[in-house]
Amino acid sequence: MGRRALGKWDKTLDLSKHLVLWDDLPSIGPELPMFDVSQPLEVEVGTGKGLFLKNAAAAVPERNFLGIEISRKYARFSAAKLAMHDLKNACVVHADGQQVFCEKIPTDALVAVHIYFPDPWWKKRHHKRRIMTGSFADEIARTLKSGGRLHFWTDVAQVFQNALEVLANESALTGPEEVVLQEAEHDLDYRTHFERRMRLSGVEVHRAEFIKK
Repeated sequence: MGRRALGKWDKTLDLSKHLVLWDDLPSIGPELPMFDVSQPLEVEVGTGKGLFLKNAAAAVPERNFLGIEISRKYARFSAAKLAMHDLKNACVVHADGQQVFCEKIPTDALVAVHIYFPDPWWKKRHHKRRIMTGSFADEIARTLKSGGRLHFWTDVAQVFQNALEVLANESALTGPEEVVLQEAEHDLDYRTHFERRMRLSGVEVHRAEFIKK
């Protein structure tokens, strides 16, 4: 199920504190120049419409949240959500997630990595483009601190099974840990808009956590 059209947002919003372009992105650590304070850092790969990033930053102000989104319009839309709510502990990078990890994130810099509903790349010849490859699993393990967690969710069983195999055989992470499903308390009480669509449609969502020990 593909992405739906984005809603309207105020194009006059100042996104300078919430949107970073690849060319302006420094090396990443717990203290980022776009944040006001030095706090533990979590990264979401593929922000989509930015629901997780907005809710997480609002719920856990003592942590910083960095979203990475390869689509320019989705990156701007997610950044606009952060700007509208004046969330100073979150921002979005318009860039390729694997490139950011390989070139910008130091070892032991993150307390969590979030990957929710990545592109399944359905055609067999495109499977190599799926995000959870051995090399990317290594980058996630390298950048997580000891005790840091990877959160991986998808609605595609084949993608989930492939990720489990890659992480078990080609990374230093342990797992999978079971994720307990919680009932939504209101219409936007979901990790992402995509999760909301899947659950309301009765589609099974596969969830797992992995830990760097």
